Amino acid sequence: MKPQNMFGVVLWADAAARKAVIWCEDQGELAFYTPGEGSVHDAPVLDAGDLIQFDVIVQQNVRTARNPQVLMPSHSPDLPKKLRTGARPSANSSAPAKTSHGSQKVVSLAQYFDLDAPAKVACSG
Repeated sequence: MKPQNMFGVVLWADAAARKAVIWCEDQGELAFYTPGEGSVHDAPVLDAGDLIQFDVIVQQNVRTARNPQVLMPSHSPDLPKKLRTGARPSANSSAPAKTSHGSQKVVSLAQYFDLDAPAKVACSG
């Protein structure tokens, strides 16, 4: 399967093992990052809230991130906490975020990029 270029925000990271869980721009399944064999020392150090660009591939029904590049460190450091509580990033209340469909279970990643409307991102390859 051909890798797809993707943007995302790191939700969880283990700096020592250089592993991470990434929320993807397409609102699909989360992507998991683990450095390849022998490249742990060459892998970037990711931290929760980092805005990254990466290649995503699906292997055995699991989305795997490859070649992550940090675009903006600490872009949304409180994002994991806000997702756990369901709070809107710019709202003063703790009401769950709602989509145009009225669902309280979907939070738009566009909110965290300060976008008024969902943006379309051109992917190469």
